[in-house]
Amino acid sequence: MWASADESREDVVGLWHRSWAHADATIEALAIDAPGSVRWWGDTPVTLHLILVHMLAELNRHAGHADIVRELVDGQVGWRRPGDNMAEGDEAWWAAYRVRLESTAHKFS
Repeated sequence: MWASADESREDVVGLWHRSWAHADATIEALAIDAPGSVRWWGDTPVTLHLILVHMLAELNRHAGHADIVRELVDGQVGWRRPGDNMAEGDEAWWAAYRVRLESTAHKFS
């Protein structure tokens, strides 16, 4: 869920536009109570309504990346119980992930 060094701005914006169009078509085609699934949510039953509410909460939480500041202040991540929707990984995994992200970012600075 992040852009790699070999992806252009056009690649990233194009994916965003395709995702946006797909979401609009899905919302138009389905009833608000249409059932669905989110692979990484496990067996949690979902509806289109729940997905839309989740996306609004995500937009609110991540708008302007203010969540980075909040996470530094309160140490909480994720949107349910602390961290229960975060990627699996121990401290070493997260350290390696951070190095990978920083390495990519430094290529553009």
